[in-house]
Amino acid sequence: MKKQKLVMVGNGMAGVRCLEEILKTDSEMFEITVVGSEPHPNYNRILLSSVLQGTTKLEEITINDFKWYEQHQIQLFTGETVVAIDYKSQIVMTDQGRSLYYDRLILATGSVPFVLPLPGVEKEGVISFRTIEDCQQMQETAKNHKKAVVIGGGLLGLEAARGLLHLGMEVHVVHISSFLMERQLDETAAKMLQAELEKQGMKFLLEKQTEEILGDQRIEGLRFTDGTSVEADLLVMAVGVRPNIQLAKDSGLTVNRAIVVNDFLETSIPNIFAVGECVEHRGMVYGLVKPLYEQAVVLAKRICGVDAQSYEGTVLATQLKISGVDVFSIGAFQEDSVKKSIKIHDEVEGTYKRLVFQEGKIIGAVLFGDTSDRTKLQNMILKKQDVSDVEKVTIFQANGSESAVSSMAATEMICNCNGVSKGTIIEAVQNHGCSTVDDVKACTKASGSCGGCKPLVSELLSYIHSDEFDEMKIEKPTMCHCTRLTEDEVVHEMQVQNLSSVNEVMQALNWKHKEGCSKCVPALTYYLSMINPEYENVQETLFVNEKMNATLQKDGTYFVVPQMYGGMTNPHELRKIANVADKYGVSELAITSEQRIHLMGLTKEELPKVWKDLNMPLSATYGNRVQNVKTCIGEHICQCDKRKALQLSATLEKKLEYLITPYRVKIGVSACLHNGAGSTTKDIGIIGTKRGWEIYVGGSSGRSVKAGQLFTVAETEEETVHFIAGLVQYYRETANYLERTWEWVDRVSLLHVREVLFDFELRQQLLERIEEDCLMIKGPKDVPIF
Repeated sequence: MKKQKLVMVGNGMAGVRCLEEILKTDSEMFEITVVGSEPHPNYNRILLSSVLQGTTKLEEITINDFKWYEQHQIQLFTGETVVAIDYKSQIVMTDQGRSLYYDRLILATGSVPFVLPLPGVEKEGVISFRTIEDCQQMQETAKNHKKAVVIGGGLLGLEAARGLLHLGMEVHVVHISSFLMERQLDETAAKMLQAELEKQGMKFLLEKQTEEILGDQRIEGLRFTDGTSVEADLLVMAVGVRPNIQLAKDSGLTVNRAIVVNDFLETSIPNIFAVGECVEHRGMVYGLVKPLYEQAVVLAKRICGVDAQSYEGTVLATQLKISGVDVFSIGAFQEDSVKKSIKIHDEVEGTYKRLVFQEGKIIGAVLFGDTSDRTKLQNMILKKQDVSDVEKVTIFQANGSESAVSSMAATEMICNCNGVSKGTIIEAVQNHGCSTVDDVKACTKASGSCGGCKPLVSELLSYIHSDEFDEMKIEKPTMCHCTRLTEDEVVHEMQVQNLSSVNEVMQALNWKHKEGCSKCVPALTYYLSMINPEYENVQETLFVNEKMNATLQKDGTYFVVPQMYGGMTNPHELRKIANVADKYGVSELAITSEQRIHLMGLTKEELPKVWKDLNMPLSATYGNRVQNVKTCIGEHICQCDKRKALQLSATLEKKLEYLITPYRVKIGVSACLHNGAGSTTKDIGIIGTKRGWEIYVGGSSGRSVKAGQLFTVAETEEETVHFIAGLVQYYRETANYLERTWEWVDRVSLLHVREVLFDFELRQQLLERIEEDCLMIKGPKDVPIF
């Protein structure tokens, strides 16, 4: 198959991370070209401050060197800028006269530093802090000049100032606000930070607005609007960045503050995507690495045509470490009439902690001096954990001599930028022999972005190699003893290699036992049928269509089940069933809990005649399928109107019958809160209430009864059907073979399922796919439109 042409404009962190994910998802799909304005391969811009501070060498901040592009057959043009996009012809043009055709185009143009339009800004010695060249210019300037001024008391400005101190310069930080980092810190933490930095030699000019840059050819100082001034040989502008959107704007894309994208990073023009700092998503423009990497993962799957969760936005967290000063903030930390906080200020130890609460949940935090709780607090905020019943001050309490990482769950994040958990690092140490922070970075990418988690990675490594470490080796369960691959890995390879039969899968993936086993053969059969709905296999059920099917019994005979949608029938159908029973000597008729009649004891030779004589839809719920819906009819304890519940049951059965699922799916519909159908212990349960239909998911009525969790309340029957059809399809697509719905919900979390199904666009996509599967089974005439 001919590869599609993928062109990426920009060679920064977010864009190249997206390429890494694309190569991981489907390395053969695209012929990739990258155009970057800088003369360097992909490097970590965040660590430029570490280079200035002397903790990192310039060559160490390269993420992907030139060899990486060659190894992956990526054509890279450095020092070249795209100047125009012809989206009608799907061509981009560069300042070197080069024209590049694309099938898919990714704009990863990043941002440009904002330079204050001050008189004298063109003078020598006035620079921004954005590129390797800026960093090198500061280092060269420091050799012959000693007075530096940084405009901007934010994160970038303070890190630049600390780097200039390291170079031996006298540094003043000018800031228009009354305290530092006002977007990331409250006033108390900011004042503590200022005091620490002043001890290191930094000087601050707060509530100052620059009026003019002084000097002839080279900068000699700054004058402020209040009439005061300061001497300077070097001025670093660190007042922020602006999304680099001029190319997009000139090319006709919809832009606001940045390039406007939807939840899948698609722009307003087909086949053009955008990612990173140049992107505006739901009104937000992000400049931190974690959200940019999260966008990259979503875009990679979207551009490769793989179904994935959409980008929903990111809760921002800031980690700052300047020469031993630890500061962390996350979420909403400003108080108002509904937000309340708890503060602990230890002046002796020089620590400060503040948690902000709203409606029983932590929504923000500021930590200074001791940030060891940052991972725990971040997880609590991201999970929206309810702490109403927790004594709030205990959240601050330390674990005594116990290591902070030892009390963390394996699923908790060590590196938030790259989404690396404690368990992943333990696995890297145990399975790949990682013993240093650099080893872990190379294996997992942890600490490879902002570097703020390096101390935590180092602490975890010490803990793993200590006598205290007693956590079991983390091993991913394989599909079965026939293979070393997990189920997820097997399914991934089936899709990537386009494998179409059980034997083909076993051969391509080096199955140990060529015939497979009772565990993997049915699992592979199921996954093949999900990946390719046209896949056919021999089943014990003789299912041809809705009017021709039967189920084999242990004694070699078959039973046939006339379909009664919602458990309802009529005298004509009952007479027909009775006549067929008499004609073929069926002495056993069973009425099941699903309100169906089973015609039992039929021979294989009799089946065609029985099907013809019945001439009515037949039920086929044998095996792992959506079962007939359990309803409640005629209970004496309740006189409620059950017609709506019966109608809803019939509608669901007509839409979902014959669908293959990872495990049997039982559905119950109860007309009212008396719950006559036992809906709360079904895989999916529906209960009628005055406010609508309550939908429960993940129940079980086996030996160990498990109550389902309330998923949502749907106002109308149509909305109920759509939610349930979407639930069933998402379960079919993401559950492991033989994984019960309650196991699936526990694994992926009810919150995640809600996020997917509550997104209208994602729900519609699920409904379209389940409709396509129904078309494959029933044919176009009989498929109800969702």
